[in-house]
Amino acid sequence: MKVRNAFVKGYGVAIPRYRIKDEAIAKNWGSSRGPIEEKAVAGLDEDSTTIAIEASRNALRRAGIDGEKIEVVFFGSESKVYAVKPTATIIAEAIGATPQVSAADFEFACKAGTEAMKCCTAYVSSELADYALAVGADTAQGRPGDELEYTAASGGAAYIFSREPENAIASVDEMYSFTTDTPDFWRRPEQKYPMHGFRFTGEPAYFKHVTMAAIEIMNSMGASPKDFNHVVFHQPNVKFPQNVAEDLGFTKEQIGYGLLSGRIGNTYSGATPVGLANILDHAKPGEKILAVSFGSGAGSDAIAFTVMDGVEKKRDLAPSVESYIARKVYIDYATYLRFRGKIDMGD
Repeated sequence: MKVRNAFVKGYGVAIPRYRIKDEAIAKNWGSSRGPIEEKAVAGLDEDSTTIAIEASRNALRRAGIDGEKIEVVFFGSESKVYAVKPTATIIAEAIGATPQVSAADFEFACKAGTEAMKCCTAYVSSELADYALAVGADTAQGRPGDELEYTAASGGAAYIFSREPENAIASVDEMYSFTTDTPDFWRRPEQKYPMHGFRFTGEPAYFKHVTMAAIEIMNSMGASPKDFNHVVFHQPNVKFPQNVAEDLGFTKEQIGYGLLSGRIGNTYSGATPVGLANILDHAKPGEKILAVSFGSGAGSDAIAFTVMDGVEKKRDLAPSVESYIARKVYIDYATYLRFRGKIDMGD
């Protein structure tokens, strides 16, 4: 679907400072090191809400607007603080957007963040709102000793969309979604940790949906991989996005800035948005970006952008992704268990 009159006016990220190395997890379970180097871990005073608010405030700084101008707040996550109570209203209150604001929480595993971005784009493009905020953030959980524990991480990103091309960071050019009912990952009520289909999550879940979403949006645009300067795929690990990029014909240089899972882990609803933010931290005006998310269940969103002149004016108005990654404190496995509430205290 071609998009008209929708622009990224601001973006921001938030990544907790705590890190645990994969080898620190592995040695407690008598296994080899996991599929990444290390991952970001939320501290005792952090959760998906605090991460979302920090990312949103950074996005407002780059947009150069007050929170009261935001008319839509959509939040995507699978680790909400409340089972029944919207996080979007908390974010809206924290940034000063209430009370004249539409707010809702989105849930679609790891693509909830890009689903929020698509809906915000639709709001501003159809002139239902002047400014719309989309946030994807998670403090993802993995059962102790499970494969997910090596990669399930914490972090998020926020994007502000409007119809104004002046000082815009990027234009939204095209959107496409590919969705099927493929049960590769789930968590039932009262379960603390999610279940997953192991190799089933690769094919036919991840690779089928990401590949088809990328192919179909390029077909719609009459484009090919060589027409994009940068691409970011959802990154549950390092290998999956690299493999799908190679199969589609993208180069290592094209996926370079967007590939962060080896350094911060899989931030779930924030994974593709954070990777996109790192691209925007480095991209030049006129360059083309393709972002493709994936959410278990299963579906992929593909969004194409063109970088605009505003990116260079606004880049230094908020912390970069690299600055968040560099700001880190390593913790051991026992501290990690305490931070993430994995120790049963018998309460």
